[in-house]
Amino acid sequence: MSTPVPPPASTAVRETTTTTTAIIDLDLPGATISRHVYGHFAEHLGRCIYGGFWVGEDSPVPHVRGIRSDVVAALRDLRIPNLRWPGGCFADDYHWRDGVGPRDQRPRMVNSHWGDVVEDNAFGTHEFMDLCELLGADPYVSGNVGSGSVAEMSDWVEYLTRADDSPMAALRRANGRDEPWRVPFWGLGNEAWGCGGNLRAEQFASLARHYATYSRNHGGNALYRVAAGANEADLHWTETLMRSFDDLAADPAEPARPFQAVSLHYYTMSGSWADKGDATGFSTDEWYTTMARARRMDELLTRHSTVMDRYDPHRKVGLVVDEWGTWWNVEQGTNPGFLYQQNTLRDALVASVHFDAFHRHAERVVMANVAQTVNVLQAMVLTDPDTGALVLTPTYHVFAMNVGHHDAAALAVHLRGVPTRTADGTELPLVSASASVKGDTALVSLSNLDIDADRTVVLDLRGRDVVGYEARVLTAPVLDAHNTPEHLDAVAPTAHHGVRPHARGLEVDLPAHSYVTVSLGLR
Repeated sequence: MSTPVPPPASTAVRETTTTTTAIIDLDLPGATISRHVYGHFAEHLGRCIYGGFWVGEDSPVPHVRGIRSDVVAALRDLRIPNLRWPGGCFADDYHWRDGVGPRDQRPRMVNSHWGDVVEDNAFGTHEFMDLCELLGADPYVSGNVGSGSVAEMSDWVEYLTRADDSPMAALRRANGRDEPWRVPFWGLGNEAWGCGGNLRAEQFASLARHYATYSRNHGGNALYRVAAGANEADLHWTETLMRSFDDLAADPAEPARPFQAVSLHYYTMSGSWADKGDATGFSTDEWYTTMARARRMDELLTRHSTVMDRYDPHRKVGLVVDEWGTWWNVEQGTNPGFLYQQNTLRDALVASVHFDAFHRHAERVVMANVAQTVNVLQAMVLTDPDTGALVLTPTYHVFAMNVGHHDAAALAVHLRGVPTRTADGTELPLVSASASVKGDTALVSLSNLDIDADRTVVLDLRGRDVVGYEARVLTAPVLDAHNTPEHLDAVAPTAHHGVRPHARGLEVDLPAHSYVTVSLGLR
């Protein structure tokens, strides 16, 4: 494990605290921030499913029907809204019939994308739906467009959601489940421009219409179909999909057809795809480059939304960021195909910056899924294979601190006096913020991306009276601080006492390299 990196020696004497003003009109609520932007992603990749969620029914680790109990409890505390499965790239190699029926009779397959390991299909449709019910989360199932067929996808929807004596409903009952499940979210392929088929945008647009048509609503289950969307700044892909819809400028009450949303994938790293940078032991320049690239999410959402607005003036079509997060070089000594990486304070601030962007774009961004939930990439939790310990990561704590934003109305935050720094060829604002209101409460999120300098943020609160407040802070003495089985709370939120009344509202101390939330009671 790498040695944690402290801030530069010059920070022993920090520069004078500077002041930023955040103007917030508490009486001007905007679009609702869907709780689903706090969604998660579980792929058959490394130890995400096997050794993460799934330990099997014979495991000494406490479990419910083979699903690890402490992982479920930790995620329930986050009020996890949805879970995407089975991929990712794996989804376009996955044939769902291989994962139903008696486990000892299920065929095996090669997971060619992730480690070239043999998958025994012990965790399949019934296990996933059981997991979602234990979590209280909506399932987001990614269908196989890359190597599957229209009939296969149509049958899977029927198997999951139909209540009568249809062939697939009968098969489900034979496999032990009488009642259908509710499946609200349905993915039409994944990364069709790459691992999902290496298709051109025009090819996939036709396939998306085709597969969406046969992904039918059964009974009272209405699918929200998400077509595999663009990689990063590929605006041509988004525009091609938008052109493929039926008339979106017609009656605003009419839903988008034949699918309802398009996706977007974007990962944050400090290096290149060939050498992404290390999760720990990084330099000051790598910290700032990472933050600049995390801030790019806001630019991407603006650009893709602008394209979508041209064809969809009523904003019927949702934008789903169903893969986002940090992607570092794997930890030394681990399988390079398993994508296991450490999760530090830096990852936590990458998450907070992303959430600020999602909040600002709440009119268009209807869902997002961090990659991934357990033991892979920017994970919420890590399970130690040697001790069996469960480790909550710094990123987990950002999700926990933000529960108050779920289904709240976004509030515009106008920042004044924000310092900047040049990083990755752009000017990086060193303070990020967002806010929301729900009834008589509001939540303000503040990130200080500056390694060295503390900030004072004046919350200029207008339109409603503040009758109470409390704050929490997430920070650490070193930049790559992370939690381990030996030190579970090296990076954990604590009560923040650096908040005071101010003539304009409140004054908040924002320590260097920290994340702060301020909860407000209103009247």
